Parts: sequence; C-alpha cells; structure tokens
Amino acid sequence: GYCELSGPQTRAANTADYADIVPGDYGFKVLTSSNPQQLTSKLNAEIANGRLAMMACLGMLFQDGLTGSAWGDWALFTASPLR
Repeated sequence: GYCELSGPQTRAANTADYADIVPGDYGFKVLTSSNPQQLTSKLNAEIANGRLAMMACLGMLFQDGLTGSAWGDWALFTASPLR
C-alpha cells in the first residue's frame, strides 16, 4: 500500500516503465473470431455464463442464511442413485 506508492524511488511509483504496455494485453486473446456476428455470440455467451455463476453464488448464500448450510445434509439423500 503506502510503502509502494510513497516515493519515486519505488518501482510501483515509476510509471515510465509501463508506458509501452497496454492494460490487459497478455499476448493472446481467448475470444477471437474474424466474423463479427460469431464474436458477438461468443461474448454474449460469456456474459450469460458469468451472470449464471453470480446467481448460483447468490443462491448458495441465500440458502446458507436460511438453513445454516449451503451444501445441505447428504445424510438425508438415502434414495439417491449416486450412493
């Protein structure tokens, strides 16, 4: 925190070292396509997956708040075909 940004002698405060770097450029792209329609479809699918994951986390927090256990009691599932 403060020690990193407190003076010009630290590397974090010397932004000239990072002048030629584009933020988020790691040398490869995950969602690429030459077709703009396909790229839009991939980006929309990624946004939908992120929203689904957020709702799943919210559901676990809500269940934990109501029941005290986010995972449930597996001893109650005696008729499960997975046992």
